[in-house]
Amino acid sequence: MTPSDGNAQVRKPILVIGGTGKTGRRVAERLAARGLPVRIGSRSAMPAFDWEDRASWAPVLRGAAAAYITYFPDLAVPGAVAAVRDLVAAALAEGVRRLVLLSGRGEEEAQLSEQALQQSGADWTIVRASWFSQNFSESTLLDGVQAGEIALPAGAVGEPFIDADDIADVAVAALTQEGHVGQLYEVTGPRLLTFAEATAEIARASGRPVRYIEIPAADFTAALAEQQVPADVTELLTYLFTTVLDGRNARLADGVQRALGRPPRDFAEYARDVAATGIWAG
Repeated sequence: MTPSDGNAQVRKPILVIGGTGKTGRRVAERLAARGLPVRIGSRSAMPAFDWEDRASWAPVLRGAAAAYITYFPDLAVPGAVAAVRDLVAAALAEGVRRLVLLSGRGEEEAQLSEQALQQSGADWTIVRASWFSQNFSESTLLDGVQAGEIALPAGAVGEPFIDADDIADVAVAALTQEGHVGQLYEVTGPRLLTFAEATAEIARASGRPVRYIEIPAADFTAALAEQQVPADVTELLTYLFTTVLDGRNARLADGVQRALGRPPRDFAEYARDVAATGIWAG
């Protein structure tokens, strides 16, 4: 029986940890649109969920039918593996067996968290993704787009940018349908784009000049420091650009097609839709 089958199951909420983030918000919206009860796992929710406060975990997990797990800020940071392992144990102790984990593609540390879930005895599904298209509109790169210049330590390496809407659709399917337990979905967009090419797509869709500049990693780190970005976030971003963006993810995967029976959304479609909102105009 899935979390959406049967009267008793329908009354149980699906927990979305990180329910205010890029993918969590979309997962929660989709579940609610289906008439399914949703419980948001965040520090601002009631009851509150805090990755740093293990005492907050059990009350949020209690009575849930399933859970979507995103780790903040990233599964690559120290302590993530232990936290995910402990959360999974807490979920199983509360009778929450269906667990869907958002993981990082090409991140060895993230794969240790995947293994912790796979070895737990839970009914698991893993959604493994890398760079979100929405990083250009809902995250660290938005300011650069609005200013007309994106400066990053990323060269000619292709990245299969994945749309957060596709990630959410895969997660919702895994949370509510049969056939996804024990599946690892490596999700990508339908083509590889360098950051320069992605920037050109944004400029074309928005109808305004946006240029891409490749800069040394040291300059990138210094710029983050000038902007008073926290040291741990600076370290994470530098790691993602200098280590993970080395070509290891420069290949397409079929996770969206396998999970949903349709192709993933192209970056150009994402760019057109975002441009229509006017957010890139500042």
